[in-house]
Amino acid sequence: MNKFVISLEKDSISQVEIEQQINVLIEQCELNNVKKILIIPPDFTRCYSMAGEITQILYKKLSHNYHINIMPALGTHMSMDNEELDKMFGSEIPRDAFLIHDWRKDTVSLGKVPKEFVSDISNGLFAEEIEVEVNKRLVSGEFGLILSVGQVVPHEVVGMANYSKNIFVGCGGRQMINKSHMLSAVCGMEKAMGVCDTPARLVFDYAQEHYLSNLPLVYIQTVTTVKNNATELNGLYIGNKRTVFEQAVKRSQELNITYVEKPVKKVVAYLDEHELKTTWVGNKGIYRTRKIVADGGELILLAPGVRKFGENEETDVEIRKYGYKGRDYVLNLYNTVPDMKAKMMIAAHLIQGSSDDRFKITYATQHLTKEEIEGVGFNYMPLKEAYKMYDPDKLEDGYNTLENGEEIYFVRTPAMGLWTIREE
Repeated sequence: MNKFVISLEKDSISQVEIEQQINVLIEQCELNNVKKILIIPPDFTRCYSMAGEITQILYKKLSHNYHINIMPALGTHMSMDNEELDKMFGSEIPRDAFLIHDWRKDTVSLGKVPKEFVSDISNGLFAEEIEVEVNKRLVSGEFGLILSVGQVVPHEVVGMANYSKNIFVGCGGRQMINKSHMLSAVCGMEKAMGVCDTPARLVFDYAQEHYLSNLPLVYIQTVTTVKNNATELNGLYIGNKRTVFEQAVKRSQELNITYVEKPVKKVVAYLDEHELKTTWVGNKGIYRTRKIVADGGELILLAPGVRKFGENEETDVEIRKYGYKGRDYVLNLYNTVPDMKAKMMIAAHLIQGSSDDRFKITYATQHLTKEEIEGVGFNYMPLKEAYKMYDPDKLEDGYNTLENGEEIYFVRTPAMGLWTIREE
């Protein structure tokens, strides 16, 4: 397949314009001998990505001539239920077109990222080889074209989400997920967020160059914003060169990073009840806003949908067992509890979900009890009580002055960006 890049940037890209770009994509791809096409969109935790709409367009345009399968890049997340599939991908795509990625059972090893390389990019902080595992169907040869669709946005592990992360984490296995997360945690999440070339990204680059260079893989990258509760597509980048990711990164850095002049005493973030149902994914509210919370301040997470800690039983049990109790506590566990070495992504998650006592984190929930929330190291507030003070329907993004005179900073969709302090 020839190398190509297709890109479009506007304040708002219409569906007609998306379809035009998809038509160019189809022309660029060599599909004469192709019988089956695999589409890899994100799951419902990326419902603002426009990937669902793009997947629908792809299916309508391609399904008449090719056998289409769709495999959401779940990573370790729960599989999507019928309601989520309908909301994200519509009801016209037949259910039997969807494949479910199982990160425990469905992967094959392609090789390793050498220990020396990992040590070098982490300045010696993490010196372990990383096995490159992906879903076996990606490399089975059955698909003549693989379309990876996803949103580029600031991210706590890889710096800027998507591109090859959709493959190596979204369709990856235990080792790659575990070690890329731990690599990022020991190198420092706050240094990574919003940055293009982080240690985790360089691992993915190495893996792609050495093990996936011959795969018929094309990326469809989006940059989006939310305006008046509606998702706007501001950038669309299609191709099989890293350039599509780099262009999307620049656009996302312009649109998805919000700068605040000084640290805020109280930040309130809303976790969409349909999108974020566990602290495993809901903690985006912590990652993306933590830089603007003042020392000694408080972050309140309005979490109407959160009902568990982990996205699967294994992670839920471990989070309940160990809790979000700080970097030093977790690193001690990592070095003394043999089990924890095999569960690096959990250790990394526990590190990233703590403020290290720099500020207070309060979860306002209705499905998890006070005992459960406090048991993992967070403060608890009943959701109804929180809504009386911080009604998300009445608050505006940014600074708000409440009736009692208290000033807060409100973030309605923390998954859509990064909030940070403007440097002098």
